[in-house]
Amino acid sequence: MSAVVATVMAEAQEPGSRNKSITPRQLSVTEDEEKQGVFKPMDLNRVMKLLEDKDKNSFILLAGDLMKIPSSELRIQICKCIVDFYHAEPKKHIPGYQQASSSYKIKMAEVGGLAKTMVQSMTLLENQLVEKLWVLKVLQHLSTSEVNCTLMMKAQAASGICVHLNDPDPSGQLLFRSSEILWNLLEKSSKEEIIQQLSNLECLLTLKEVFKNLFTRGFSHYDRQLRNDILVITTIIAQNPGAPMIECGFTRDLILFATFNEVKSQNPLVKGLKLSNSCEDFELKKLLFNIIVILCKDLPTVQLLIDGKVVLALFTYIKKPEKHKIIEWSAAQHEELQLHAIATLSSVAPLLIEEYMSCQGNARVLAFLEWCDSEDPFISQGNSFHGAGGRGNKFAQMRYSLRLLRAMVYLEDETVNTDLCEKGTIQQLIGIFKNIISKTNEKEEAIILEIQSDILLILSGLCEHHIQRKEIFGTEGVDIVLHVMKTDPKKIQSGLGYNVLLFSTLDSIWCCILGCYSSEDYFLEKEGIFLLLDVLALNQKKFCNLILGIMVEFCDNPKTSAHVNAWRGKKDQTAASLLIKLWRKEEKDLGVKRDKNGKIIDTKKPLFTSFQEEQKIMPLPANCPSVAVMDIAENIRAKIYAVLGKLDFENLPGLSAEDFVTLCIIHRYLDFKIGEIWNEIYEEIKLEKLRPVTADKKILEGITTASENIGKMVVSLQNEMIESQARQDAQSEQKVYAKIQATHKQRDLANKSWENFLARTSNAKTLKKAKRLQEKAIESSKYKGQPQNTILHRTVIKGLNTTVPSGGVVTVESTPVRLLGGPLADTDLALKKLPIRGGALQRMKAIKIGNGQNKSIPS
Repeated sequence: MSAVVATVMAEAQEPGSRNKSITPRQLSVTEDEEKQGVFKPMDLNRVMKLLEDKDKNSFILLAGDLMKIPSSELRIQICKCIVDFYHAEPKKHIPGYQQASSSYKIKMAEVGGLAKTMVQSMTLLENQLVEKLWVLKVLQHLSTSEVNCTLMMKAQAASGICVHLNDPDPSGQLLFRSSEILWNLLEKSSKEEIIQQLSNLECLLTLKEVFKNLFTRGFSHYDRQLRNDILVITTIIAQNPGAPMIECGFTRDLILFATFNEVKSQNPLVKGLKLSNSCEDFELKKLLFNIIVILCKDLPTVQLLIDGKVVLALFTYIKKPEKHKIIEWSAAQHEELQLHAIATLSSVAPLLIEEYMSCQGNARVLAFLEWCDSEDPFISQGNSFHGAGGRGNKFAQMRYSLRLLRAMVYLEDETVNTDLCEKGTIQQLIGIFKNIISKTNEKEEAIILEIQSDILLILSGLCEHHIQRKEIFGTEGVDIVLHVMKTDPKKIQSGLGYNVLLFSTLDSIWCCILGCYSSEDYFLEKEGIFLLLDVLALNQKKFCNLILGIMVEFCDNPKTSAHVNAWRGKKDQTAASLLIKLWRKEEKDLGVKRDKNGKIIDTKKPLFTSFQEEQKIMPLPANCPSVAVMDIAENIRAKIYAVLGKLDFENLPGLSAEDFVTLCIIHRYLDFKIGEIWNEIYEEIKLEKLRPVTADKKILEGITTASENIGKMVVSLQNEMIESQARQDAQSEQKVYAKIQATHKQRDLANKSWENFLARTSNAKTLKKAKRLQEKAIESSKYKGQPQNTILHRTVIKGLNTTVPSGGVVTVESTPVRLLGGPLADTDLALKKLPIRGGALQRMKAIKIGNGQNKSIPS
């Protein structure tokens, strides 16, 4: 480092002493001598002392301060020294000293605040091109550091450099180095602050002139790259709504440059100008499309877009490829520009509805969609951001065309939507949806799901509030909705887009089916309610609100309740039980106070959520909804109440005691909510220090008391249900115990009987005793009084050696065994296994006798 200092000081001396031989150890400079403009040789020890002094921030700040001296050679040498900091070659080693590393030197430059000093020195070099170029070279090196960029930003470097971009410079270095510095400042410091510095009329006028010159007169590869860099910087500045892009005329020129190739213009700026298919010109075209999207966010730009015929220019790309037509772009470039143009139209066309319609926009897009859905062979390159997922197919074109249609439909402009319906858009989109189902594969699954979602959203936008269009949607439309509803629930969490598709499907049920009785009946007939409840049972909170809203509307159809009550989920769960379970979960999430049995704790505030407890009641304007009213829309309790109310609270199947306890609260939801709102009104009156008249006060107090009494009544009913359930549980428990006891008693009797049996069979004395007891019991059972002339029959069989009662004895002469054949008779197995006599029946051979009769004989 000391060698560098010595070299700088030697070269910065007066002309007369410049060629004097000076060693590194003889040079340094002090502050006093610097101020006097006198440079004297000093030894290395003083130089090292200067470097080691912490108060001097390493000598580098002093080197920056030397730029104030009006010496061209000195300034240039200082700049060379600083540049050498970043590209220094190893110097000759000086005994006793260690050479500083590059990272240390750069760190010292940051700590010393050199970047700020060099920016400030720019103001001293207004008309000195050589020195200015050297300073820009220094700043270019310094701007590679975030610390230096922050220092430069604070010194207003961005605006100071930008305003001189168009200064005369035969070498071309000024523009190149300045644009590089601006790039680094945007990347490595506060982007918002740099944009703010550049968002002034002077900077934008300079950028405009530079870009215009490069666009019209730059033909070299270097000029085109620089032109594109300037356009990117302009695009970043244009994101600031406060930038005077229109006032400086830059917006008009950019629109002209973006469309001159598609829309012929007599403007002298573009007369005779033509873009090539080089990479730089292709990149320029995409950048111009991109900046149009940014500029159109500023509404005053709309008139300039109309004047520039931007919509017409962009529509020149929305058509199927024409064979044997010579185009200025390659096939891959044209495809990418086509997709970029459609994406740009999605932002521009909604602002220019009249221009869109005058260009027959709907007809062009629908014709292009028809080509996208056709089997016409098309080898798509699938390059670029817009072409992702569309390699070898037309999915990318279809996706961006549907985005454009969706943007136009969601304007809710009746002229646009009516024109679309008259052109058969509903039928065409349903057909595309059906065709694309068969084309689904894993590689393009995400893009296909997006296409399907957009189709359903467009159909929803067209059919909402129009019964005739819902009838056109019809059964074919219901079929595609049902197809999506049957999707495997596991895919919803896959992240590919099935959840978005399901949202679009639910939206299409609301907009395209509800209100059209024929479609509703067909939806019910195809078990659509079952599918809705299946999704609801997944307990995905993001879907619950929308599904319950659909259920509320569907329950107006008298056929719906039977389908809802017939549904069964896992473990034979009913729809009513599912809804009550969702109510309990919602109240738990909302922090509603309930005891362990689900009973109301606070009868004055039975529905209060934790948010309502924390929120203080405050006077609000009449048109502003209160917290109690907002609570209705912010959770699903009101919808559950509406669905259960339409299903009839008294006849809900499959409910447990816990469900009935919760159902008591749901049944009184409306009463509780009305009381809650009246309580808010009463509290607001108190806060506003208003005193209602006596009659009104009594009414308010009566309403509050009535609401509390309803709460107490519900609690009493809940207690009865809980007690009844407890009694039923106790009775059921006793029955179980009695059954267990009877089982044990029967088992004991069986064991005792078995023990007696074993005792009789193993002990002769016991057997004899049992026999005597049996005979005694028989005798005691006989009728003592015998009528006259009666014949007595003996009922005891002699010689019977049993001790159990005997039944009737029947003697039967058995059929001979040789004829019966035993237990396996009349089976093929018997014939095979037991052919001997005494076994199974034998087959008989039939033989003829003389008189023609057959006779069977054993074979």
